[in-house]
Amino acid sequence: MAISLKKGANISLSKEIGNLKEIFVALGWEPRVTTGEDFDLDASAFLLKKDNKTRDDLDFIFYNNLTSREGSVVHQGDEVEGGVGDCELIVMDLMNIPPEIVRIAITVTIYEAELRRQNFGMVSNSFIRIVNRENDQEIARFDLSEDMGTETAMIFGEVYRYNNEWKFKAVGQGFAGGLAALCAFYGVVVQD
Repeated sequence: MAISLKKGANISLSKEIGNLKEIFVALGWEPRVTTGEDFDLDASAFLLKKDNKTRDDLDFIFYNNLTSREGSVVHQGDEVEGGVGDCELIVMDLMNIPPEIVRIAITVTIYEAELRRQNFGMVSNSFIRIVNRENDQEIARFDLSEDMGTETAMIFGEVYRYNNEWKFKAVGQGFAGGLAALCAFYGVVVQD
């Protein structure tokens, strides 16, 4: 049975599943029904060094860069609709993530949020779950239950390496400024 986490809590994935090799990071959400434009939420992963920055722009995994340079992190593609269940998946081969990468931030942003006047306060039933790829067993889940207000970007969680163990932390931190703000925070240069 999966362990349900609260905001700020963490779990050792390595201790829960011995010899864990690959995981799915599954993300889901349900946009509230509005009279405006449809919602398009996008999951991304930032591969981070000890300084909480990417090595370069190739460490930003998203709908226009689906695979990390060594193939250890693979985004399964953009789901435009959202809805019940898993909306987007990111596969992580924990055995082949480079040693200088100590943390992978899993984020979700709203595409053209300001133009469409949308924010995470209009999104409900958001979650992130960690699944053992070998047997599809859910290891941990974090439901982002609190009202998220006017933020247009969210860090849902982090998969990180600590003392030779892989862990997961439930973050649930909002950002104003959408994807550009997240990219700046993690050291990714955004081209206009």
